[in-house]
Amino acid sequence: MQIHQINLQRHFGGGEVYTGFFCQALDRLGIPTRLLIHPHAEFWDRLNLPASTLLVPVQNIDQLDAYLAPEMSWVLGHGPLPQALIKHIHGQGGIATAIAHMPVQGRRPEAFRNHDMVFAVSEWVLAGLRKNGITAWPEPLYGVANLLRSCTQNQIRRTSHYDWDLRKGRDRLLSWIEPLIDPLRRHPTYEKPNGLTLGIVSRITPINQFPLLFQYIAPILAQYPDIYIDIFGSGGYGSVRDLTKAIAPIHNRVRFWGQQTNMTSVYQNIDYLLTGLPEKEALGLNIIEAQYCGTPVLAPKAPPFTETVINDVSGFLYRDPREDNGADFARMLDRLCALPHPPDPRIAEDHLAKFSFDSFVSRISPLTHWASDRHTIGRPPLSVSNTL
Repeated sequence: MQIHQINLQRHFGGGEVYTGFFCQALDRLGIPTRLLIHPHAEFWDRLNLPASTLLVPVQNIDQLDAYLAPEMSWVLGHGPLPQALIKHIHGQGGIATAIAHMPVQGRRPEAFRNHDMVFAVSEWVLAGLRKNGITAWPEPLYGVANLLRSCTQNQIRRTSHYDWDLRKGRDRLLSWIEPLIDPLRRHPTYEKPNGLTLGIVSRITPINQFPLLFQYIAPILAQYPDIYIDIFGSGGYGSVRDLTKAIAPIHNRVRFWGQQTNMTSVYQNIDYLLTGLPEKEALGLNIIEAQYCGTPVLAPKAPPFTETVINDVSGFLYRDPREDNGADFARMLDRLCALPHPPDPRIAEDHLAKFSFDSFVSRISPLTHWASDRHTIGRPPLSVSNTL
């Protein structure tokens, strides 16, 4: 059996990290992969893909079927497959599946119809699929704390905090201008401030809802002069603009460091990881990575964060500030300031074991057997859908 994976993202994020360790897990199970990618995606070489993964740049995205080899049997989309492509796959006797990297709550679940199986990355995502009658694997395929993409140097230097969307004329123009003025900017080496550092380690996108979060918590943080915010990540012009506006009450204690490659060093240089708001998130690989590096997490007490953080052990969960105007967040800050040092999440060994690579391989193995049987026997999908 050969698997064709499809990930046409142009920007690097959690879904691409997930694709990388999915390829590694298949390699462990002896299954080769042809990974169809966007021709302008230049980040795949960072992910230590195994030799069994063949990268296939897709020059004509509207004709994906032309890039599927004749011997295809199993097609896996990182996100929903186009309905026309599903029809083509079924016509060739193949299996059309997808990984749901985002919750369908508040989105269009219809995009996942007609797949032979959809795999959710968390219970939160799985619940949305089930509620909408989507044929879904009964267990979440939790991700892995995969820090292998980190570079070996310990130094963190400031980089651009913009990730230009070249589909937009403004962003395209600014992407030409920025390299011209970048040599005139300072690129200092990171030094942790004296105080408590809350770190954002994430792409700055509407999914995280950081501007909305800071509308509630920035006025509270303004009352704690020894708490600092360091942001490691980049985003589009609009997302960065909105976040900058929301952090105005504490702007003198917020620093943008841009996207980094040495993630282990980043996590170990902050006291706590600060998440965004929950409902648009699918899992949060950064949350898992931080805990593996010994950095506790601060997150609203809601799915999917309740799946990845053990309250008072691997981090602290607080009431969504939209519900109480940030009162519980303020109580949590008082508690953090009173602690002699942040807790070490690595004491929660059983919890973190769920997100190990070995655990991920053990979750992938049954679905490869299902796909093999489904292709060989030609029977309908096993009854592992939304009824379970």
